[in-house]
Parts: sequence; structure tokens; C-alpha cells
Amino acid sequence: MKQKNLVASIYIKDGRAVNGPDDPTWIEDIDARLQHYNDNGIDRLLIFDLSESDDEHEKNLSVIKEWNKRIELPVCAGGRIQRLEDIKKLLYAGCKQVMINGSRSDAATLAKEGSSRFGKEKLALSLCNVDIFFKHQAVMEKHISQLILLEEKMVDAVSNVTEIPGIVMRTSGAPDDLAQILGKRNIRGVFGSFLNDPKLNVMELKQELSERGIDTKQFIPALDFSSFKCNSDGLIPVIVQDYQTQEVLMLAYMNQEAFDQTIALGKMTYYSRSRKQLWVKGETSGHYQYVKSLHLDCDNDTILAKISQVGYACHTGAPSCFFQELVKKDYIVKNPLKVFESVYGVIADRKEHPKEGSYTNYLFDKGMDKILKKVGEEATEIIIAAKNPDPEEIKYEISDFLYHVMVLMVEKGVTWEDISRELAQR
Repeated sequence: MKQKNLVASIYIKDGRAVNGPDDPTWIEDIDARLQHYNDNGIDRLLIFDLSESDDEHEKNLSVIKEWNKRIELPVCAGGRIQRLEDIKKLLYAGCKQVMINGSRSDAATLAKEGSSRFGKEKLALSLCNVDIFFKHQAVMEKHISQLILLEEKMVDAVSNVTEIPGIVMRTSGAPDDLAQILGKRNIRGVFGSFLNDPKLNVMELKQELSERGIDTKQFIPALDFSSFKCNSDGLIPVIVQDYQTQEVLMLAYMNQEAFDQTIALGKMTYYSRSRKQLWVKGETSGHYQYVKSLHLDCDNDTILAKISQVGYACHTGAPSCFFQELVKKDYIVKNPLKVFESVYGVIADRKEHPKEGSYTNYLFDKGMDKILKKVGEEATEIIIAAKNPDPEEIKYEISDFLYHVMVLMVEKGVTWEDISRELAQR
């Protein structure tokens, strides 16, 4: 049996997240809500665009794009998909999949065009009744990779006639009820308002489903704690690192109970040597640490935890506990991303705080046409340099080109993080 997904859903109206198609109340804490979904065990996210006009649709697209920048969850979005261009825009906004409305008379045509252009795996079909699917079943099976069932009563009818996997809307979050529906052959996931509640402990729900024979995405350690080399107190040190920046945040200790709870909750849990008790990081402060990965060193006596940090790691309010500099030697940073970010930061500072005689400020003062002209010229210089057998020349020209591209990026408000996310999605 394939792993089953617990899926959150968001409705968007006029550029704002709302509680549902029949409840236009704004969700005020959408940023915190998205972060919660990203870190706390939700497997996927559905976004329903409720726009009623092209202008509103464009506004919602911009918001969806911003949301996709903040989270790593695979997103399936739909709403007002009227042409191939609308599918393209959602994919370019960072969505992994686009949901075609099965009630549209041209749903089959859109599915065929979208599949031919972007691939079957990029398309899902939302259904509120089975009639449309039965009418175009052959086309849908060829061009659709997933069904979004908006009514639970359709599950058996659809399951009996197609192998396309489905995600079904549920009103009940009771583990027994969820286990029953997720146990069906081609149901791969559930969504519903109960999964949108930020107070829900998703990892705990997954444990309860696992006890009922449902395979969900949980942390399963490759080695048992008994394989670890602990100290005389039964503790193993844990080095904690930010999973994005790689910054070392803190050092703490785990015993077996803390390790097992970390695996079960997906939140870093330690053993406090001073209080002699378990300690869920953030339980008091709200500065939780959500597990992204755990690695054991070569001697089995130290754990490296890469985590998503909410707030600050240090009790002093510092981002990292390691902020007291003891000695330092000047060195040239050669980490590519650090170099790009450093140069970008200097360029951004020049724009914000102009400096007389600065070439960067000269470009900003001359405006977009001048910046684009220089980008074009430097691109041409790369082509010319590539014909030269000496590699030094092309390194120089590429560096020049990247500098001018960064000026363009700052002018347009595009960051290296934006570029990294875009490349990671390809």
C-alpha cells in the first residue's frame, strides 16, 4: 500500500486567504498558518482560487506565487482555469500540479492540451459528481494523474471504474473514519477543514492512523537508539543546525525517551541535564524546532539535527547560541551562495544609500534601459570569450555578466532566494 497523504487546503478570494467558498472571513494569520503546514506534518497543500474575474485571478496568482516562495510543500492549485495559459501561469507560480474543474464543458480539452504541453503528472481533476468523469473517462485516464473528489459519496463509484488515484474531502477527522476511507485501494489522501486547524497535532494523528494500519509519511529512524554510543548518563549530544542557512544554532542532549518523542512529534525534544526532565524546545517560548533531518556521525556518538527554527534558538534571544566570538582570522569566503549574497547585499545597499562615484549608482541613475544594455553587452562578451582557448577570459566575462545581472535583480526586486527556489522546482 502506498503512503497516504494528509492534505491542507486554502481558499483565496481577492488576494486574501478565506475560510471557504461559503465563508469569506479572512484568515489573518496566513503566514503562520503556512509555516505550520510546512513544518508540522502536512504532506500537501490544495489552493482553491475563488476569483470571479481575470483581474482578481491575476491578483490571486501573485499571492499564490508568494506563498510558494515560503513553503516547500507540493502545491496543487485550481480555479478559473479557462485556457492553457492559465495552467502555465500556475505552474510558473511554483505549483507542482494544476487542478482542472471537472464541471467545465471543456475540461477534457484542457486536460488534453495541458498534458501535451506540461505532462500528465502536472494535472489533477476536481469532481463534484461522477457524470463528467464517466462522459470523458478515456481522455481523463490518458491525461490526468490525480482526482480531487469534493464529495465523499463518489469514492466507491469512481474507485470501481478507474485506477486514477484520488484525494477526497472529509468532514470528520476521527481516526477510525479516516482509516476506513484511506484504506480504500486508490484513495491516496484526505483533505478538509479539520486538517486546516493549526491546533491539530498532525504527527499525532499520523501515529493513530499508523496504529490502524494506514501508512503515512512519518519519521522512521534507520537505526534504533540502542545502536547509539551514549555517555555514562545515557545521553547523546545533538548539534542543531538551520536546514536552510546551515548555521549551527545550539548543542543539547537526548536520552532514548527524548529521541523517541522527537521522532514521534517531529519537534526537537531534549533531555535537560539541569532539570533532569524532557524538554520540548519551544514549549514555553513558542520557538519550536521542527525536524527536517537527523544524521548520526561515524562513531555513532553524536547526532546532527537539521531543523526549521521558529523564532530564536538561544534563550538570550540571539538566533544562535554561538554568538560570542573568541578568535577570528580574516579569510576569503568562497562559498558560491555566500559570495552571491554578499555582492547582492552591497548592490542593494548602494541603491538604498547612494555613494558618489559608484559605478553601481551610475547604472541605477541611468535606469532600466542602461542596465539591460549592459547585461546584453556582457552576454555578448561571454560568447566572444568562449571562442578563446584561455579559460581566464571567460571567467572574467561571466563574473562581469553576473554583476550586471545582480544589478538588474536588485532593480526588479528579485533575490537569490527567488532564483534558488525557481531552479529547485525545475
